[in-house]
Amino acid sequence: MPTTTSTSYFRTLQRFKIEYSPSFLTQYESSRTGLRVVVIDQQGPKVLGYFALATEIHDDSGAPHTLEHLCFMGSKSYNFKGILDKLATRAYSTTNAWTATDHTAYTLDTAGWEGFAEILPVYLEHVILPTLTDAGCYTEVHHVDGEGHDAGVVYSEMQGVQNNQSELMELQSKRLLYPEGIGFRYETGGMMEQLRVLTADRIRQFHRDMYQPKNLCLVIIGEVDHDNLLAILDKFEETILDDIPKPNAPFKRPWIESKPAPLLKQSSRATVEFPEEDEETGEILISYFGPNLNSTIESAALNILLTYLAGSSASVLENVLVEREQLATAVFYSTEARPSTLIQISLSSVATEKLSEVETRFFELLGEIATKDFDLNYIKDCLRRERRQVKSASESSGSIFADAIIKDFLFGDRDGSTLQDLETLREYDVLETWTDGQWQAFFKKWIADAPHVVILGRPSAALSSKLRDDERARVAAQKERLGEEGLRELRKRLAQAKSENDREIPQDILKSFKVPDTSSIHFISTVTARSGAARRMGAIENPIQTIIDGDDAGLPLFIHFEHVPTNFVHLTLLLGTESIPVVLRPLLSIYLENLFNSPLMRHGQKMEFEQVIMALENDTVSYRVDSGSFLGNPEILAIRFQVEPEKYETAIEWLRDLLENGIFDLTRIKAITTRLLADIPEEKRDGNSMAYSIENTINTEPASITRARGTLTRAVYLRRVRRLLEDSPNTVLSQLEEIRSALFRFSNFRVLVTADLQKLPRPASSWKVLLDGLDTSDPLKPIESRRSRLSEAGMNPGNTAYIVPLPTIDSSFAVAVAKGPSSFGDPRLPVLMVTVAYLDAVEGPMWTAVRGTGLAYGTSFSRYTESGQISFDVYRSPDAHKAFSASKDVIEKFVNDSTIFDDLALEGAISSIVLAFANAQSTMASAAQSSFVRQVIRGLPADWNQTILQKVRDVKVQEIKEVIREFLLPIFKGETANLVVTCAPVMEEGLKEGFERLGFKPQVRSLTSFQDDYGLKAPDGVDELDEGDEEEEDDDDDEDDDDHDDLESEEEGGLEGVSESDA
Repeated sequence: MPTTTSTSYFRTLQRFKIEYSPSFLTQYESSRTGLRVVVIDQQGPKVLGYFALATEIHDDSGAPHTLEHLCFMGSKSYNFKGILDKLATRAYSTTNAWTATDHTAYTLDTAGWEGFAEILPVYLEHVILPTLTDAGCYTEVHHVDGEGHDAGVVYSEMQGVQNNQSELMELQSKRLLYPEGIGFRYETGGMMEQLRVLTADRIRQFHRDMYQPKNLCLVIIGEVDHDNLLAILDKFEETILDDIPKPNAPFKRPWIESKPAPLLKQSSRATVEFPEEDEETGEILISYFGPNLNSTIESAALNILLTYLAGSSASVLENVLVEREQLATAVFYSTEARPSTLIQISLSSVATEKLSEVETRFFELLGEIATKDFDLNYIKDCLRRERRQVKSASESSGSIFADAIIKDFLFGDRDGSTLQDLETLREYDVLETWTDGQWQAFFKKWIADAPHVVILGRPSAALSSKLRDDERARVAAQKERLGEEGLRELRKRLAQAKSENDREIPQDILKSFKVPDTSSIHFISTVTARSGAARRMGAIENPIQTIIDGDDAGLPLFIHFEHVPTNFVHLTLLLGTESIPVVLRPLLSIYLENLFNSPLMRHGQKMEFEQVIMALENDTVSYRVDSGSFLGNPEILAIRFQVEPEKYETAIEWLRDLLENGIFDLTRIKAITTRLLADIPEEKRDGNSMAYSIENTINTEPASITRARGTLTRAVYLRRVRRLLEDSPNTVLSQLEEIRSALFRFSNFRVLVTADLQKLPRPASSWKVLLDGLDTSDPLKPIESRRSRLSEAGMNPGNTAYIVPLPTIDSSFAVAVAKGPSSFGDPRLPVLMVTVAYLDAVEGPMWTAVRGTGLAYGTSFSRYTESGQISFDVYRSPDAHKAFSASKDVIEKFVNDSTIFDDLALEGAISSIVLAFANAQSTMASAAQSSFVRQVIRGLPADWNQTILQKVRDVKVQEIKEVIREFLLPIFKGETANLVVTCAPVMEEGLKEGFERLGFKPQVRSLTSFQDDYGLKAPDGVDELDEGDEEEEDDDDDEDDDDHDDLESEEEGGLEGVSESDA
């Protein structure tokens, strides 16, 4: 247990062991300033800090959000922009922050306590005593550039989201839920029109009001030296006492001492239009007020009730509205912990003409539920699964504790009594005893009979045009008002602000912060063992291998074991995809969606799909199927289970049943196809995802499963499948059977088991059930190569560039792809790792040139060694060409020696690579997964991390210049890179001209022109492309009308889905 020195001003409020986690909680409070600290002692290489302030504002100015950005621009003792992040990088750390409606949180993510301790006081001074200069506000928040366009980091961020569907609906919901004068009513991120007039003085005043130590809570999770921590905080407080309001001065605690939000007295509804050319589907958002977050039992009951109602395809709302009546593609729920918990239920991808009808059906269904008995067995299954998931999350992520502690700081009792609820899971024991009557009463009180707010989100092509025209007119009027003289003055003002912001940081300050020794980072150790075909990778001798050898039973199955001291078992079955005919690969979208959601023959009896889901939920902590993107290879498939040790053999039986005994039921296949199609319009509204979707279509062959499963394939292919299901259903069902037989082969199987293998009685022989009856004579197929599925354009990038206007976005995104190293043994790889880390560092060269000047929210390079590619992307920019051009200038100046490499920043780059290794091994499960990726997926030695780190430390500046010249400069040249830009329609012309000046030859193309039907033609020549798609084509016929996926998830796996960790 930690000890504390008697001279500290910090007193211990409480300390306890968290019963369901290998963690201790200690709470401190400063008797001088009221600063609060909560430490969660947890083993691992990472130390995580969350520094939270309660923030409340009663307008849409964006002061909380802009202040969050400006705190990183320098502090009283460190009054240089970017110094915090430069020092953090040296200390194996990264910083970040977020602004929520009710609080602002600053994060410190560090490998090892020594680095965390070094940077902590510097970071806290930036929060409590930031510089908040006029120049910083001008570039970071909002300014008008010399061409009359609005820019600024915060402005660009909000420009990218303000007019999207979810933001517009959420804002209108807030307006109806909360009256004027209640902080939850407002957009704390800032509305664009208010950001344009927000002043630095307003931001400074907000800081004075809210950023006081008594309103700050530090949450620190990891291996923490308590004595050292309190000594650091005592010393820090000494340095700020003269600059902060007197600790005993009156202070109104945000939210708690403010006017409380009144409860809803009656229901209300509104329709919100959002810009979208495709008017086929809309959304429904229903909001309620729930119980007080400090009522632990009621809060837990609410989570379980919502899971019961909408947690899976077996839950009543999802089952009826999505699966059976097909009125929406999903029913989602969320809660916001507040004095009156905000409950929100959303119905996605609802046919626009049926929005009101579906709303009515939703409330009818609630009424039906209220008149029937609850399924107590199922609700107890939901309860027990949630308990398992909480235990799992407490082992694998610190955020579960951080969220709870922050909410307690905001709304809990100051004596620490409400925080004690984290000690146990007693609330689940209480809820186990609830009767049907209690659940019914709870449901009626908070959902069925409760007043609510309904928002119908309706897509509007007319609004899309209006917003575009209005923005053009506003900018034109702004330019006219300013005139040439005014624009000249703005250019001068921006240059002055940049000059002030970018004052050089004295090297002595940076040198005074020594890079900690890596011995302070306690990496998680795993022990590898192998069984079956995995033994061919090499013999292993260790105690765990001895356990496996004693249970091998001669099974030929490739099984890779990783032993870690975990309370759970993580199973991953990898499936090769080479055996699937290319023309059928788009059907994988349906096959994979159907895997857990279809009827099944099990133990000789048919289980309906609802029974399958309920049984899976009862036996697991989690289950999923997706591509192998999380392993760095999106061309393979992975079925994953997390279970308790006693369910290990049950999980293996599930794998066999799901792969072999699933029933392709026509009704289910039709429902899944309809649901997948209905999701596509929403996917197309994301500018960043669509940039990567187009990139993926350009750079891969049809053989790629990322292309086959991507939005731009599904958009046309699944429409034709839907028609085929009506005209020739057996054709589709037989094709699905063909996919099943192609996948369910011994030669396709590789298994990863992560567990405390000493707790499993039959770790290897339990897998016999998977192989029973299968032909095991065929040799194991090689793991699919991403590179082998690249197109000619992907293998040899260059002379390919597209600009794709999207009416749903207000900003622009760009991704450029060029050749990169294609082997992990390439001697240039460690050089490239250092180069990219140096350039992409927070407050590094690219950050300073682009984000620091308001040209974009961010840029980044990504390496894809397995496909031999490297990419550069511009994220959410008011002008992607300017951001791209500024980035190119940075690169060129390093090559021609106009810019000299900073030795200290190079040290920081190496530290950031060390941090990346720690990130990849931050939990027991992720450490095991990293070991598997190195040895099995990449075929590298187990000690490759140590070897590459040594090579990284030996990189020379001349080598970096050569790598920039060979790999990075080509990204910015039209003849050696492929470029995709998505943008608001108003930006199309300017972006085309700008990239042409850079040597690219972009064609303006519609999104639909990139769709791929994989040879599945419309019957009788009648296509099912909807009118919205055709209209989109027509809108763009003033430009070249030739032809061409990411999701930020792993589902689509454009380049973004497979970018490799340095680990």
